[in-house]
Order: sequence, then structure tokens, then C-alpha cells
Amino acid sequence: MHRSLTFAAACALAGAAASITPAQAYPIDCAIFLCMAGGFPASVECSRAKAEVIRRITPWPVEPPLQLWRCPMGISAEDAALAGIAAPQLGPDDLTPEVRAYRDAIAIYHIRFTRTFDRETGEWFYDRTQVGSYGEDGSFAWGRGSFATGPEWLAEAVGGRRVAIRECVSEDREGGCRRYEIVRYENRGPGPLTRGVALRYRDHTGAVHDEFVRY
Repeated sequence: MHRSLTFAAACALAGAAASITPAQAYPIDCAIFLCMAGGFPASVECSRAKAEVIRRITPWPVEPPLQLWRCPMGISAEDAALAGIAAPQLGPDDLTPEVRAYRDAIAIYHIRFTRTFDRETGEWFYDRTQVGSYGEDGSFAWGRGSFATGPEWLAEAVGGRRVAIRECVSEDREGGCRRYEIVRYENRGPGPLTRGVALRYRDHTGAVHDEFVRY
């Protein structure tokens, strides 16, 4: 009986792709995919793979942490039969749904955030943060993001905190505020200037891992 393409099978396919021929360059992205899915366990191969991920997200420029277009995962019906698995159904990015789920779980933010204080207008910040994402065809692109209003894990990753922004909803007779309500939350960096690249990924157990490269 054929089995679906499980994580173990995906590892076998990626491993097979990684040994194309000794004369060809080693596809590091096959190792990055496998090691990332395993939470980068201690090994020579995974240490090299993680070092390459850190190099890629260290400006400048910031590169996609996982580039699966450099890791061929094609498999013929004959090879699938020999492996005892069903031939995978590939999408427009040449990936199986399971492999794509690992890739799409990656969150990467290029943080460029400056916070200062203005006597007239109060606190002011300059947020040029970008967020990276993978398209359906496997391509990678940067879009407009935000550190201040981004996910809570960003503040934790950079060593900052998330604060509640309150507004007065009820005043007393003297014009003072009698009751405040939280209107939104904002991330705050550890200092007035926060720059770096924050990366979050999930391993095959569902556990999340964060990395932050400051510059």
C-alpha cells in the first residue's frame, strides 16, 4: 500500500536530492529545510545550515532564509514506487503541501524602528519595517510591515516589550480622566533605535523558534 508523503518521506526525498553527484555543489537549502524542520539539532551539517541562515538574514542585503528553488525535490513515479510512497502532487512551486507548510510558517521581519519623544506631540516613532513572504510560485518578496503594530513575538525577539496604549473614556468634573481603556498594543524595542532581522520558524513538532540578528 502506498503512503502519503509524510515528513520522513520528504526528508528522504530531500536527502536524495542532496546527493545528486559529488561533482555538483551541495544544495545547502536541502539541509536548511531538514534541519529547520528538526529545530536545528546538534550536528556538523545542521550547524553549517544554521550558519548559512544567519548569514542570509544579516544585512546587507537580507536574503530569503530558505530558498527551496535551490533544493530539487522532483521524484518520478518509478522512484516513488521504489520508496513505497505515492507520487507526490506538486504545486506551482514544485513543492508538496507538507513541505510548503514548513516554508509558509516562516516569518521574517527586517526591523528599522526609531522612537523618540516630542515635547509638543508626545512620543513619535519612525517605522520602516519590512515583512518578507513567499508567493504561491515559491518566489520571495518584501512588503511594507510594522514593528510597532506587528506581532507580539517581535518585541520579545529583540529584547523589548509590548505595552498597552490607553485612552481616556470617562472624565471627571475637573477635567481629569476617571477611566481609561486599552485601545491597542504596541511593541517597544529595548532602546530608541531598533534595527535587525527577526526570524521565526516551526519545527516538525509545532514548536516555534526565534532568531534575531541585530545591526
